[in-house]
Amino acid sequence: MFGIGIDNSIAAVPETLRLAAQADRQGLDLFSVSDHPYVAARLDAYAVTGVILGRTTRISGMANVTNLPSRPAPMLARMVTSLSALSDGRVVLGMGAGGSWDDIVRLGVPRLSPAAAVRAFEEAITLIRRLGSGTGPVTFDGEFYQVTELEAAPVAVPPIWTGSVGARSLAATGRVADGWLPGHAADWLSERYRASRPVIDEAAAAAGRAPADIATIYNLPGRITGTPLRATRDGDGRWIGGSPGQWIEELTGAVLEHGAGGFILFPTGGDPVDVTLGRWAEEIAPAVREATAGRGVRPGGTR
Repeated sequence: MFGIGIDNSIAAVPETLRLAAQADRQGLDLFSVSDHPYVAARLDAYAVTGVILGRTTRISGMANVTNLPSRPAPMLARMVTSLSALSDGRVVLGMGAGGSWDDIVRLGVPRLSPAAAVRAFEEAITLIRRLGSGTGPVTFDGEFYQVTELEAAPVAVPPIWTGSVGARSLAATGRVADGWLPGHAADWLSERYRASRPVIDEAAAAAGRAPADIATIYNLPGRITGTPLRATRDGDGRWIGGSPGQWIEELTGAVLEHGAGGFILFPTGGDPVDVTLGRWAEEIAPAVREATAGRGVRPGGTR
């Protein structure tokens, strides 16, 4: 699975729409937009997603990740099932428990403790799943959400990927999610990944799920250069990029040796972004797909 992170600032609207169309045309699987509803200079993530899905034909869209405290679960369920119906299933539900609480409370949302925020996060995913696929009417009496005789949408709930970081939310991911986006742009060689993924796997197994069914999809900042770099990682071991050939070698190894399920590129400078996007979509993605056929995931999270 290959995706692209796109700018959702108001100032970048023309370029954002142009690059999303290019990504669709060049065969990428997914576009990703951030969700920071307390920042006035940014467009609403779901408004951006809906407009782009309406202008494209193949690519899927995702808020990376949804700011759950500002979007109550029953309404979020209605929104993502509606987008799925309108786009023929081209949507992924990215979910976060909420991190910037000083900003979130400025929206009028009551502050939750870290532990309560994770409980609300897991409860929301459980409720959202029940509010799709026409399995209603749904009555749900949870700690944070209560609905009574609410009809479920006759549309499948999109795959749910989380941006979990702490041990509690990682365990919740193992119990109820379809995919995981490691926080802080951690990659497959990072200590954060090595310490976090076992928490997901153990929780999944304890819940009777196959850990392999929970894909790991990486938010991956980096440059794609016209010529090879002497070093593709910095002094701390963080990936910084390189030529298409260097990217192909690195990502092929990430899939075959570390079980990576997908990559969302966030360009970090260098050549114009449309050139970078072209190299990503037309050179790197096809080569890695060919080298790892059958080992990755599609936007829906299935291997």
